[in-house]
Amino acid sequence: MNANQILEELKALGRESYKRVLMKNHGVKEPCFGVAIGDMKPIQKRIKTDYRLALDLFATGNYDAMYLAGLLADDERMTPEDLQAWVEKAYGGALPGSTVAAVAAGSPHGHAMALRWIESSQPFIAAAGWATLSCLVSVKPDVQLDLEGLGKLLQRVQQTLHLAPDVVRYQMNSFVICVGSYVIPLHEMAMQVAVSIGSVSADLGNNNCQIPYAPDYIKKVLERGKMGKKRKSLKC
Repeated sequence: MNANQILEELKALGRESYKRVLMKNHGVKEPCFGVAIGDMKPIQKRIKTDYRLALDLFATGNYDAMYLAGLLADDERMTPEDLQAWVEKAYGGALPGSTVAAVAAGSPHGHAMALRWIESSQPFIAAAGWATLSCLVSVKPDVQLDLEGLGKLLQRVQQTLHLAPDVVRYQMNSFVICVGSYVIPLHEMAMQVAVSIGSVSADLGNNNCQIPYAPDYIKKVLERGKMGKKRKSLKC
């Protein structure tokens, strides 16, 4: 199938009520059909992965197609140029912090791209960088992680989080939670940083999204016996 055929399929699945929620509460823009993620799953199951199709879908600029592109992407084949093109088009909604971050983390270039992106002056690109780092620590074994580098990033968050733009602040807080929950050698350091930064507030749009209080979140992970247990998949 090609991108135009998939667009027609998505159009038929769209719901005006869901589209209104996405656009009013989550910063999604036209073009958008308003397709629920669950309704995309049969397409994902049928196609599985398709590198070229995913690129073509993302390039359409249609929000639903861009989200589906992340589900269909062959992460291993994504080049730095592909990932950069995607992050530059990831204008909001779930695209920077979920779609782009998950695909980047699944690629061979995720760490390098994340470190590049967090330096960006464009908030959504910087947010995607922090989200990619969170994805990486949640799936990669600790022995494959740059623990020294992650420690320096925790210190950076401690020093700069409250000065960062809203969407970046949210992802920085999530990064601290992920390191504290998934990276056992850095658990104590992440907890100290979490306590230091305290409560985090950010304007995330007209929705009910809450920013977790990092110390409590990490403690709950520990209490449930889930500390250090890595995720099997990043895409949902």
